[in-house]
Amino acid sequence: MDLKTRYMGLELQHPLVASASPLSESLDGIRQLEDGGAAAVVMFSLFEEQIRQEGAAFDYFLEHGTQSFAESLSYFPDVDDGPAGPDSYLNLVRRATEAADIPVIASLNCVSSEGWIDYAKQLEQAGAHGLELNIYAIEADLSVPGGAIEQRYLDILQLVKSHVSIPVALKLSPFFSAIGHMTKQLDEHGADALVLFNRFYQPDLDIEALEVAPTLKLSQAGEIRLPLLWIAMLCGTLKASLAATRGVETSVEVIKYLLAGADVVMTASALLRHGPAYLGTLRDGLIDWMDARDFSSLAQVRGIMSQRKVKNPASFQRANYIKVLESYK
Repeated sequence: MDLKTRYMGLELQHPLVASASPLSESLDGIRQLEDGGAAAVVMFSLFEEQIRQEGAAFDYFLEHGTQSFAESLSYFPDVDDGPAGPDSYLNLVRRATEAADIPVIASLNCVSSEGWIDYAKQLEQAGAHGLELNIYAIEADLSVPGGAIEQRYLDILQLVKSHVSIPVALKLSPFFSAIGHMTKQLDEHGADALVLFNRFYQPDLDIEALEVAPTLKLSQAGEIRLPLLWIAMLCGTLKASLAATRGVETSVEVIKYLLAGADVVMTASALLRHGPAYLGTLRDGLIDWMDARDFSSLAQVRGIMSQRKVKNPASFQRANYIKVLESYK
């Protein structure tokens, strides 16, 4: 059974990738992910806020960005509680790339142009095989137009690409007014891969303490549908690789993502629930499904249910909307 795939220019033995999570915060954890069956590992994010802990610049970035960066500011733990500064993160990248036989992809989340450039270059020098840009911005300034937000993504991509030679992926949110057009622009600006989609960590309200309460729940299979839709729509239209992330509970979700056209399927929640060895269970489920249908390679599976290849392409668009509403009993 040939499960090989290519992602952001990297050849992988199969399409299952461990996405950023606490499991990759140590060399032992990364080794466990590799032993469990990961084809590649995306490390936990290095946040600029955790680095700039002194001086006026840090205070400015922290206060100016409040409500803007969902993962890195308002809903993230106090900076002093962060898992790693640059030296320990870079050291972990060096040790991991030396010890592991699979690609190690660093993840970076910054708030300044200097941060994107400096830390991207340092991560490349440390040996990272690729870089995932975890931008995800929620703009709180109501005077900022959507075009300015889109341009921010394009500027960051171009900035990083002009300073590193390793492949660069962008982890996107679905909250663009025209996500299809946005992916096309990122593709044209040189993105090596697009990761669909980042999860929006929405705050809750504590009605007893009258405080905003950070919340984080592991993803569930029902969350697959939005990224599944857009991967199916984008398959075959971009040069960039497509990574599916969100909602992977079983091999069923893995298979669906691949049928839609994903080059790789990333998971973190399933591994946090069941442990790194669960990657083997997911892979075995994919192999069993392919065997039962006489598929001998992943290339025969990938994208055969994308919008371009299904009998009724309109099933992915508005034409199917009324049917969906009428299907409820």
